[in-house]
Amino acid sequence: MAAPDPENSIAFQGVPGAYGHLSCKKVFPDMEAIPCETFLDAIKMVREEKALYAMIPIENSLGGRVADIHHLLPESGLYTIGEHFQSVQHQLLGVAGSTLADVKAVHSHEQALSQCRNFIRELGIEPIIHADTAGSAKMVAELGDKSQASIASSLAGEIYGLDVLRERVEDRLGNTTRFLILSRVRKDPSVKGDPCMTSFVFQVRSRPAALYKALGGFATNGLNVTKLESYITDESFEAAQFYIDVEGHPEEAAMARAMEELQFFSAKVKILGVYPQHPYRRQYSA
Repeated sequence: MAAPDPENSIAFQGVPGAYGHLSCKKVFPDMEAIPCETFLDAIKMVREEKALYAMIPIENSLGGRVADIHHLLPESGLYTIGEHFQSVQHQLLGVAGSTLADVKAVHSHEQALSQCRNFIRELGIEPIIHADTAGSAKMVAELGDKSQASIASSLAGEIYGLDVLRERVEDRLGNTTRFLILSRVRKDPSVKGDPCMTSFVFQVRSRPAALYKALGGFATNGLNVTKLESYITDESFEAAQFYIDVEGHPEEAAMARAMEELQFFSAKVKILGVYPQHPYRRQYSA
């Protein structure tokens, strides 16, 4: 089989049928999606010019932040050029000919199992944790055991030849994962175009009111901070690094003033990307 074209491929974490794969097909239907074992592997595919982009999840509406991503992004050497909001619609998948009555255990990623907790309790079946949703579907298909099922996407069911035993088994509808599209090349959109997001990291000393002072410019300039995450970066616990998403473009006057004030009170500021806001945001804006 021919190697993927590095200029027409996008890397994702997981096996075929994962929600990252589904996102790649949705945003870049004409590109080849390359499965990778870890997030770091997907990032390396882009960094080493083996893929043009990477599709990386950053947060989920039910499960919260995706572990390790905030540590990986600043050191990746890549830039965020877009975002995608993927609807997560869990299906209960079983081998051909199986029924709900046959199922004794269900396999999936820890987050997917927690998002379907009520359904699993209702059936009285055993939840078994796996590294990812699609990987659990692949395993169930290989086992061929009617008592074993998977919670995964409909795409995973199609790829591995599993039957949908019940659709939409998540406890709460509206489950959505936000993905970032990463590139080797920074591609800032025009300041005169559609509304933008700016993502960056900054550091402040662990001192009273340091964060308040650093962020004051965003409040006084009327800018909406949609995400703010903190984590310690060294063994002394003296320096905190923050990941932040702000609605706006660095070349807009209000954002430029806010960034100037931030830099005055911060030890380090690093922009990770400027990119168009996804339409998903606008349907919930006031």
